[in-house]
Amino acid sequence: MVLNYIWVSFFILAFVIALARMVFMGDMEVFPAMMNSTFDSSKTAFEISLGLTGVLSLWLGIMKIGERGGVINVLARMLSPVFSKVFPDIPEGHPVTGSIFMNMAANMLGLDNAATPLGLKAMEQLQELNPRKDTATNPMIMFLVLNTSGLTLIPVSIMVYRSQLGAAQPTDIFIPILLATFFSTIAGLIITSIYQKINLLNKVMVLTLGGMAAIVSLIIWGFGQMSKDTMNVVSTSVANILLMTIIVLFIFAGLRKKVNVYDAFIEGAKDGFTTAVRIIPYLVAILVGIGVFRASGAMDMLVDGIGWCVSAVGGDNQFVGALPTALMKPLSGSGARGMMVDAMTTYGADSFVGRLSCIFQGSTDTTFYILAVYFGSVNIRYTRHAVACGLLADLAGVVAAIAIAYMFFG
Repeated sequence: MVLNYIWVSFFILAFVIALARMVFMGDMEVFPAMMNSTFDSSKTAFEISLGLTGVLSLWLGIMKIGERGGVINVLARMLSPVFSKVFPDIPEGHPVTGSIFMNMAANMLGLDNAATPLGLKAMEQLQELNPRKDTATNPMIMFLVLNTSGLTLIPVSIMVYRSQLGAAQPTDIFIPILLATFFSTIAGLIITSIYQKINLLNKVMVLTLGGMAAIVSLIIWGFGQMSKDTMNVVSTSVANILLMTIIVLFIFAGLRKKVNVYDAFIEGAKDGFTTAVRIIPYLVAILVGIGVFRASGAMDMLVDGIGWCVSAVGGDNQFVGALPTALMKPLSGSGARGMMVDAMTTYGADSFVGRLSCIFQGSTDTTFYILAVYFGSVNIRYTRHAVACGLLADLAGVVAAIAIAYMFFG
């Protein structure tokens, strides 16, 4: 229901602002620009779905092999002590816990192409446990908020963009991004737990979160000892080696269980096409709404208004130039990426704004895109508190990113 109001608001606000621009400013190009954005966004939505088809087929096929080979069940048993606290409504040892873990691992390594099909598989399994098929359950919402908070340990793509745009040290945003995304994820977990009345103050969760903090600290220390070239090589290599190891491990597990690995892969891969087709209308809806909102000039007005307010209270408004990336990120990953590149091009890759835009890009994920795709894949209409929790986690990531950017580069 919340997503419905937000989607309608995109169009109403865009229309009102565009009408005002035409009447009072004589801007006759705004409505053609808005209509062109609807066509472009619709085309983009279809192309994204089409592009996902092959990747979905690949990873759903690999997941089927892992499922038949028993790997998913093993992961489920290993993670059940932690997941039973975070996802109390999931039966202990259910295979979905393994799928959720695989999705989170892919997100942490920055492997978006692998994370999406793994996440869609997890949503299908969660839907099997859902008594009301059109309404999001608590585990679905917790899973999506942890996704949208965007915990990423190796932001390879952002470092590549910085290198291409002439940054002296493309990797200098690595530690700030790691810190910002960690804060957004912890905030998302706590906020959703409060909504769902989940008690995190128990031995298992304290040890788990403490262990995560220790691992993050160790990664920060380890990468801090490397040169920028070594860091890029190591981070890229580790991510791809782990990904290939997972594929080979699943295949070996299938062979050990005497599974016909090829047939299992084909069976899982068939679901890739149907899933990709199923999400097209949801993607068209959300991307068209975002495109119209941006083309009307509403996004620019919002950013300028924030800058004026900050200046009015005597604050330092140099961070405002990077805000389009932060505001666009919950709406569109490619849009936010474009904003990040634009900020680095306009202000310089090594400017405060350029660096902050990169931290924004890496600190959270595309909340509305993820909600549209994941909920759309299982025909969820009523999202309950998913949007509120996801956006609050995004807000925590944005605030943390600004504070950390001033700490490192201000």
